[in-house]
Amino acid sequence: MGSPARKRIFFSLVLFLILLLLVRYIVYNGNGNIMTVSQNYVRDPKAPVVVSVYYEALCPDSKHFIIKQLLPVFQKISKIMEVTLVPYGKAQTFTNQDGSFRFDCQHGPVECQANIYHACAIEAIEDPHKRLDVIACMIKDNRLPKEALHKCATQHGLENRDLIQKCFDSPRGGELLKLSGDATHALRPTVTFIPTITLDGSQGRQAAILKNIFGEICKIAGAHEDIEASCREYL
Repeated sequence: MGSPARKRIFFSLVLFLILLLLVRYIVYNGNGNIMTVSQNYVRDPKAPVVVSVYYEALCPDSKHFIIKQLLPVFQKISKIMEVTLVPYGKAQTFTNQDGSFRFDCQHGPVECQANIYHACAIEAIEDPHKRLDVIACMIKDNRLPKEALHKCATQHGLENRDLIQKCFDSPRGGELLKLSGDATHALRPTVTFIPTITLDGSQGRQAAILKNIFGEICKIAGAHEDIEASCREYL
């Protein structure tokens, strides 16, 4: 291949191309809560469908989708779903002089507070079933976000509510909401409607997803026995 210097250049170029491909597939995956996957990949037939929900805590359409579509479908076919929740919507992020963040949310300051509580809860609750249960409970009535958290924590036996409150009261809450904003702004095409739902990174068939996410998941899931069993009702 020539001199050692040329070999180093070659391997550096190969590494760069590999990293470039990875960046195309994964826009953000900081703590496992926010992920956007390229539309142009070959899916593993055994892999769950990645359902990413970009929503707002006081948005009526977000509330309806999470309570009437996402929660019951996840309870039914959680084996073939991986849900990521991204509370932010059409908000804007601003950086203060001290490096902290402030937000302008579509439904006002209370929604910003509620979005931060959601972001903190999403990070703190490891069990995906309990996480979605708590988020769905909170979004039913988020006009008093703190009360919603503590009511839903009691209702669902959440032991680490103090950790979520501490997150909200600290810079961490703003940092998490800022990350949600980064993920939302990274979507292509850009968000025009809330909620926006992606299935394995694709924004296609939004109207159908909002009406029947169960059927849309089953259409793109692989031919695997667990998936076929979960989707038998649809198929």
